[in-house]
Amino acid sequence: MRTQVRVLAGVLLAASLSLAGCSESGGDSKSSYADAPTAAPGAGGGAAEDGKSARRSPRLAPSVIRTASLEVEVRDVPGALAKARQVTEDAGGYVGEESTDRDDDGSERTRVVLRVPSERYEEVLGSLQGTGKLLRRTARAQDVTDQVVDVDSRIKSQRASVARVRELMDRAEKLTDVVALEGELSSREADLEALLAQQASLKDRTGLATITLSLAGKGAHPAADDDTPGFLDALSGGWHAFLTMLRWIALVVGAVLPFAALLALLVFLWRRVVRPRLPRRQAPAPLPGSLPQARPVQESGAPVSGEHK
Repeated sequence: MRTQVRVLAGVLLAASLSLAGCSESGGDSKSSYADAPTAAPGAGGGAAEDGKSARRSPRLAPSVIRTASLEVEVRDVPGALAKARQVTEDAGGYVGEESTDRDDDGSERTRVVLRVPSERYEEVLGSLQGTGKLLRRTARAQDVTDQVVDVDSRIKSQRASVARVRELMDRAEKLTDVVALEGELSSREADLEALLAQQASLKDRTGLATITLSLAGKGAHPAADDDTPGFLDALSGGWHAFLTMLRWIALVVGAVLPFAALLALLVFLWRRVVRPRLPRRQAPAPLPGSLPQARPVQESGAPVSGEHK
């Protein structure tokens, strides 16, 4: 009887142990299964958030300086100039510089510098080309995005530096520290002003395009087909140089002629008036006690003075 009880107790103990092991394994599987879904959505949400932040990050708009030059032949230069002004003002720009001159044959030529918004640059350029016959066109686009970003970053750093120096000045107690900080503050503020001026210049050049328009009447523009000089050009240039040389020679002679005439007059007066009136110098008298001069030698055969015949 006791043996059966012991066997029964052993069986119950083994069953309880097996049930406990199964319950623990089931609990672990549940916990791992529960944890897995919570971790997976978290990871997926992070990736989604990273993608959204990447999509939300704004792209930096390029900063481009646009310049163009146009040379147009027109019949009526003042009328074409008025039209160019109207097109520029309608686009929100303005006329920066203007100059007008006339050739020897009366042909008029006008040069005007126009500043127009960059977004209306192509539209204004096309309108200006239609004012007459296009002779020459040049266009240039310079990307200064890196320069704009660099200047903006330096301005932020310089402003923070100026703010730190001002805080140190507020806390300074010694006069020497205040003087040193004032000098440092002045230097940093000057650098900040230079950066702000550079930023304003970049903003102006990128926000407004520059168009240089040259309006010429018919016959006023030079021939642009062949600029190589020929024989007639060389002959004309040589003749022009020869005439220039003769003109300079005539100028030199004209400048020297009064002095030459005055010199000739002075020489004439000296030889005809002054020199004849000057006293002539007499031969010097012989000094006393000087040796007698030797008699001249007589020719052979001539009688000697004092000789008896």
